[in-house]
Amino acid sequence: MAISIDNLRKGKKYRLTNYGETFEFQVVDMPEEEVYRVKDLLTLEFYFLNDLIKYGKGKDFDLDEL
Repeated sequence: MAISIDNLRKGKKYRLTNYGETFEFQVVDMPEEEVYRVKDLLTLEFYFLNDLIKYGKGKDFDLDEL
């Protein structure tokens, strides 16, 4: 069941699918409201969630908690 981006919590792990790509990440920090710093669980890189969805949400957009 898909969840909203507003429901993300620090320390929890999630899977995001958008435009055919799948990302698994953990929310590390929320420096500002609706800005999430995340850690990729596969590459261990840190980035902002906005970077993954800055080009919009595709028809296959799905966000689930792991």
